[in-house]
Amino acid sequence: MESLTSYFGPLCGKEEKPEEERHFRANDRPFNLSYRYADNAIKTSKYNLFTFLPLNLFEQFGRLANAYFLFLMVLQLIPQVSSLSWFTTAVPLFLVLAITAVKDASDDINRHRSDKQVNNRMVDVLIDGELRNEKWMNVQVGDIIKLENNQFVTADLMLLSSSEPLNLVYVETAELDGETNLKVKQALTVTGDMGDSTDSLASFKGEVRCEPPNNRLDRFRGTLSLDGQTYSLDNDKVLLRGCTLRNTEWCFGLVIFGGPDTKLMQNSGKTTLKRTSIDHLMNVLVLCIFGFLASMCAVLAIGNGIWEVREGSVFTVFLPREQGVNAALSSFLSFWSYVIVLNTVVPISLYVSVEIIRLGNSFFIDWDRKMYYPKSDTPAQARTTTLNEELGQIKYIFSDKTGTLTQNIMTFNKCSINGKAYGELFDFSGQRVEITEKSEKVDFSWNQLADPKFFFHDHSLVETVREGNQEAQAFFRLLALCHTVMPEEKKEGELYYQAQSPDEGALVTAARNFGFVFRSRTPETITAVEMGRQVVYELLAVLDFNNVRKRMSVIVRSPEGKLTLYCKGADTIIYERLHPSCNKLKEVTTGHLNEYAGDGLRTLVLAYKDLDESYMDEWKLRHHEASTAMDDREERLDQLYEEIEKDLQLLGATAVEDKLQDGVPQTIEQLAKADIKIWVLTGDKQETAENIGYSCNMLREEMKEIFVVAANTAEAVKEELRNARRIMCPDSAEEPSVIKARAGLFWLQKTERVEDEKVDGDYGLVINGHSLAFALDTDLHLELLRTACMCQTVICCRVTPLQKAQVVQLVKKYKQAVTLAIGDGANDVSMIKAAHIGVGISGQEGMQAVLSSDYSFAQFRYLQRLLLVHGRWSYLRMCKFLQYFFYKNFTFTFVHFWYAFFCGFSAQTVYDEWFITLYNLVYTALPVLAMSIFDQDVNDRWSSQYPQLYAPGQLNLYFSKKAFVSCMMHSCYSSLILFFIPWAAMHDTVRDDGKDIADYQSFALLAQTCLLIVMSAQLCLDTSYWTAVNQFFVWGSLAAYFAVTLTMYSNGMFLIFTSSFPFIGTARNSLNQPNVWLTVFLTSLLCILPVVAFRFILIQLWPTANDKVRHKVRKEALPAPAPRRPPTRRISTRRSGYAFSHAQGYGDLVTSRRFLLRLPLRSRPLFTQTDSPLAQNQPQHYRTIPEEAEDSQKPPPTGGAAAAQ
Repeated sequence: MESLTSYFGPLCGKEEKPEEERHFRANDRPFNLSYRYADNAIKTSKYNLFTFLPLNLFEQFGRLANAYFLFLMVLQLIPQVSSLSWFTTAVPLFLVLAITAVKDASDDINRHRSDKQVNNRMVDVLIDGELRNEKWMNVQVGDIIKLENNQFVTADLMLLSSSEPLNLVYVETAELDGETNLKVKQALTVTGDMGDSTDSLASFKGEVRCEPPNNRLDRFRGTLSLDGQTYSLDNDKVLLRGCTLRNTEWCFGLVIFGGPDTKLMQNSGKTTLKRTSIDHLMNVLVLCIFGFLASMCAVLAIGNGIWEVREGSVFTVFLPREQGVNAALSSFLSFWSYVIVLNTVVPISLYVSVEIIRLGNSFFIDWDRKMYYPKSDTPAQARTTTLNEELGQIKYIFSDKTGTLTQNIMTFNKCSINGKAYGELFDFSGQRVEITEKSEKVDFSWNQLADPKFFFHDHSLVETVREGNQEAQAFFRLLALCHTVMPEEKKEGELYYQAQSPDEGALVTAARNFGFVFRSRTPETITAVEMGRQVVYELLAVLDFNNVRKRMSVIVRSPEGKLTLYCKGADTIIYERLHPSCNKLKEVTTGHLNEYAGDGLRTLVLAYKDLDESYMDEWKLRHHEASTAMDDREERLDQLYEEIEKDLQLLGATAVEDKLQDGVPQTIEQLAKADIKIWVLTGDKQETAENIGYSCNMLREEMKEIFVVAANTAEAVKEELRNARRIMCPDSAEEPSVIKARAGLFWLQKTERVEDEKVDGDYGLVINGHSLAFALDTDLHLELLRTACMCQTVICCRVTPLQKAQVVQLVKKYKQAVTLAIGDGANDVSMIKAAHIGVGISGQEGMQAVLSSDYSFAQFRYLQRLLLVHGRWSYLRMCKFLQYFFYKNFTFTFVHFWYAFFCGFSAQTVYDEWFITLYNLVYTALPVLAMSIFDQDVNDRWSSQYPQLYAPGQLNLYFSKKAFVSCMMHSCYSSLILFFIPWAAMHDTVRDDGKDIADYQSFALLAQTCLLIVMSAQLCLDTSYWTAVNQFFVWGSLAAYFAVTLTMYSNGMFLIFTSSFPFIGTARNSLNQPNVWLTVFLTSLLCILPVVAFRFILIQLWPTANDKVRHKVRKEALPAPAPRRPPTRRISTRRSGYAFSHAQGYGDLVTSRRFLLRLPLRSRPLFTQTDSPLAQNQPQHYRTIPEEAEDSQKPPPTGGAAAAQ
């Protein structure tokens, strides 16, 4: 009922005020319902049972042609005007509307099913003091609900209590930001003390005031009032819908926002009706055709008026006019009669045929075995059938990173220890060998605690470690001790690591397999198993990581009493702090780092320092003073850290790979050759995104410059963008030139376009989320667009889902280019909906992206085939179809026009009525459909090998207003030949037995036979790829024509239906005359020969890329599939990022006693979902320690505060 009220409210003049503040009470439904907040039901469908028919018909009659045919049908109901029966238009119109309506209904039913599935999920809700199992849709704001491990979060909740120490919960936010590493949320202590006591929770009467619904995923502001006290609420206290609860037995939450008000739905964007550029062009052309039709009819009506005055009066003696009809009225009526006669310029079968062609091409995508992914049994799927040809016109691709380009699996790949590189394989001649799945793996069976999912291929590293090499052992000892990972050992020897970031988990797992196993920790100790021997280190301090330090250190005391500082961090930072004695080793390690960066790996440098006991005591004292100081605490701690982290000894470097999906670099390379620009829009941090950019060959060393925009004010962002633009194009104007124009139906739509500016060389642009927020502002968005479009590659980091959509809309609006967005998570939905075409990857992050997409498949590499093969073919086929279709119908109609001058402008048809009815439905329908479904200029292998063939689609060369005009001129020429040659040949002719043949019926038969044969010959010329189906339809249609004609013109049909079949004996008398066949041959020759000559001259003098490749195809065999070539080794001077999150570290949390308090032992599995991506695909299990929000009010880190106390 409420939804009905909200639907009809605006219609009744009742406007809802925007919500300014949300105010509700826990466990008080009557109070909360008075505010009329949205419940938790979601709705993504467009129609319901009552609105389907009116809304769908309204949408369909928005197509000008459908409205025109409705008007035509009304005209045919007027006897004075109609020369054809009304049902000749009504039946095809009804069929078109019905087919489209069924397709739209089917799409919407799927959306309803999806909504119903989500809305009917069950959750435990606390009602009247007891937990009841309720549907999601029935959950209201202010309800308290219970979530269990691996459950989806039902709505946006304020966390009340949990099963974990310190009221922590672990959530996976992949559906929101694409990151699969876990985040930590923490409840307020005052609510956490309620635990899982239903009595305490039922009597909880907290009152919440917070911000209204919005789309900011990274921010929440609110207060909780309880027992006269007010507590601040921020993002750390809130669980958002779309997250999944992990590694937490249970938690309770208070519903803040439900259904459409949740941040996930606020970010999802609106579902818009997507139409292709060819659809829009056809609407404009149909309008032009109407104008042309009206002018033709006006000319003929004027002709009728003149003829009636001059000649018609002579005939009135034996053909008297109807009562009250004079020359003027006759002229007016003939105008409308000619509207009906000449209506074939816009045949209704055009729209039916277009839908059939699109459906056929969609099936080819669905059935393509080369886009089927056997590992997950996922075929490619065309989820919409209306956008296929636009796949052949893409200019910009907007891609997510995590899960789309990468698998989000981190692996320890290579390392450099004491100047020696490990991780490569070489053959006997010293040549580098590519590592594949078949390469022999290192056997870790000697290590009982090794992770069985960890693989390494260089045996020499294990031998070095097991031989007792001091440097190698110190290297892995550092990896086992210097981190903030939390271990969990469910069974003896079965270790699970919960890491702050996936790469940190990968490093600790590597140390574990090479014999240095991080086993457990307390606030004061770290227990490791080194080469089978248990060693307990005393943890004296954690010098924590943060965004400025870009390094992390621990100070430990070994059982022998030796004090050591272990440090890992970004190479530039560590190198500044090395002892001069390491200079030679530093040069060698730098060479290795450059190689790793060249391979797109994420690198860290490791160093250590032995400490003096007396110095350490004195430092600890100062550290304690600094960590408890009220003023300048951060600065004082930083000075202490700087002091102790110097004169370090270099150990080596690690290289971790964020595994790309198979074939990503090759796909991006091919798409770039097709002149498609790729922009990566990711929620991930800058360093990670840059690394992937290098791995994918999107960012390259040979690029002239890569600009990084990371300013924090609007003015600074503007300056950085302008400086970049001036470097790329010094002559460019300071202010952008925006070309304003009008487009669309009746030219009502205003368009603005920013021209591309010429740039010499390749450039890249990396911009972070803060800067992007300023750049998308109305004052700066054109500056961003100009600078970004000059670059070959653009990477936007830390981007919110809504910003992704805004970037897409910016390019759509000002570049007038076709855009495609591809992603795999709920955070990509708004981008997928905003782009012309949305592609969902059915990967590890749920199905939200797929459900909102137009096309879906399992791997990014299939995008190449979707665009370069299916997209190009679909565009080519559609353009060929439209050119041929308009040609055959204009030719058909122009013959009527010329005939009008010979029949007194009486609206008499030149052809037999049955031929007019069957021309588009039977005789010419199937051959053109066969061409438009099966045709291909070159096969899929050649299409993939020559991406340059894709260019004509982007430039819209095959079907445009210019192509349409040339098509009309061709039709005009053909119609002149098809009318005047048969007319002249028949004018004064007799049969071979001397009888007269020059009658209207014989001429009609000759004219329509010539027309059909010429149309079939033209179709054969246009067909590039012949199949048995094409042959059958072409010859079958001609055979059907002669069979139907001979039958309908027979004596039998005349005797049965005398009035319907007046052409008795015409076929028999005409088609046995040699001069009739000679006329057909001459007409066909004069129509076809100029086309052949013109095309021959074009290919000889101005061959296109398409012509050149087709010539090559005839000479050469099929190209072999591209061989798997080992990636070329690139040496890079740019080192990639340290393997840390770009946020404050958690050293203080690690050294906190309370964090490690364990609840009573409980046997609970870490992952109960066996199909969880974390459980299956990653080399280790770890759970994330939370990233601290920038604006949260937490005490600053104190490094090793606990140890110092």
